[in-house]
Amino acid sequence: MATLVEGCKHSLEVSIPVDAVQQETEKAVESFQKRARIPGFRPGKAPATLIRKHFEGDIRQQVFENLVPRFLDEQIKLENLQPIARPSISDVHFDPDQPIRFKAEFETSPQIEMGSYRGLKVEYAEPVISDQDVVERVDQIRDSKSTFVNEDPRPLVDKDHAVISLESIGGVDEPVKTDEITIEVGGKDTLDGFSENLRGMTPGDEKDFEVAYPEDYGQDKLAGKTVRFHCILKGLRRKELPELNDEFAQDLGDYRSLEELRDAVRKSIFSLRETEAQEAAKNKLVDSLVDNHEFPVPEVFVEHQIRERLEQSLRALAGQGVDPESLKLDWEKIKETQRERATREVKASLLLDSVAQKESIFATEEEVDREVERLARQEREPVLSLRPKLEKNGTLGRIASHIQTSKTLQFLFDNAEKTLAS
Repeated sequence: MATLVEGCKHSLEVSIPVDAVQQETEKAVESFQKRARIPGFRPGKAPATLIRKHFEGDIRQQVFENLVPRFLDEQIKLENLQPIARPSISDVHFDPDQPIRFKAEFETSPQIEMGSYRGLKVEYAEPVISDQDVVERVDQIRDSKSTFVNEDPRPLVDKDHAVISLESIGGVDEPVKTDEITIEVGGKDTLDGFSENLRGMTPGDEKDFEVAYPEDYGQDKLAGKTVRFHCILKGLRRKELPELNDEFAQDLGDYRSLEELRDAVRKSIFSLRETEAQEAAKNKLVDSLVDNHEFPVPEVFVEHQIRERLEQSLRALAGQGVDPESLKLDWEKIKETQRERATREVKASLLLDSVAQKESIFATEEEVDREVERLARQEREPVLSLRPKLEKNGTLGRIASHIQTSKTLQFLFDNAEKTLAS
């Protein structure tokens, strides 16, 4: 009979009858007898007693490997249990003329007693888009369509775009040199050290000056350093913005007027902010769901989740040029620091799956097909050749699971009690 050890771990003691052991032993002896090459005997003619003695260890191994999985599966089915990973075998007793006895330990999915999941309270408010939001976004679009015009030489002032060459002459270990770069004098993205020293320079001027880079600067070799540069002002450009009129809107796409463009921009901003606000609310709903349900989580699920998180981090580092193999990772320490978060993520996944089952939420064939078609367009590959690949590597199943999860989260959100932030 199975015993619940702790959490989701079960222990099962199994005994294989003597007659089954003897029958399997006879089969193994016959199998070795047919294949054995023993001096003095023709193939298949060596006596069974000699075969038993000569291949004793191999025969025992074959009997064990053939009987244990079969009897273990039968006992597990009898106990109506469903292991989520391969059972571990221990305390094996395999003596002559005796039953084979062993202990198997394994984890099963937890029995979740679902509490309330409809009507969960969550802070949420529809986003409000101001006229200023629209103005700023249209200005960004307008700025992206701007052109630069060369101007006659004169002293630089704010909003001028200076074309300069730069070469570091101190303050850095690795030299910095660029033959041509354009910098907006006084621009919000321009470091003060450049703007202060470029003001008043005229094309053709040369100047040495220092620039202090902030600690959080994007390039590590410059972050927190004060660098001395030799600068040559090569030219002066003025940014020209297109006229903000109906023609500008028409040039951008299927818009008949500037007002139509503004309406489209307003809807686009609303859609983006609505998605962000709903995602934040859905995350809070999942947190509430996890907090409201207490149940054990299989260790194998937690370790799998930790490994998934680690692999994602390593792939990100590899994308940044860091060799993951150069990192000396302490797996036990990683497990300890990631365990709490991974456990909550596993709980969330199990709970969302339970809600989906109760509410008959699933991914339809049409929804999966649409996602496959999207991936096919992205990969520039025919659907008929891509789909078998996705099915073979398990991606098709993950697509269906992702769709189901998204629909379940939307169900929780639609059925939640929305409250305004206090």
